[in-house]
Amino acid sequence: MKNRMKDLRSARGWTQDQLGRAIGVSRQAVNALETEKHDPSLDLAYRISAVFEEPVEAIFTNPHT
Repeated sequence: MKNRMKDLRSARGWTQDQLGRAIGVSRQAVNALETEKHDPSLDLAYRISAVFEEPVEAIFTNPHT
């Protein structure tokens, strides 16, 4: 699943560790999400959306649509 997490995180000056703490996952999990090696659960996608104050659809897109 394509996402804008790295751009959104960088624009705020946050490290992967800081974002991970904000959404309740490890830095390694943030890295896996940013590099699109892992797709978030629906619950995690909503937590990410809340932290960035953007709709889920503005952060995550399906490359097959």
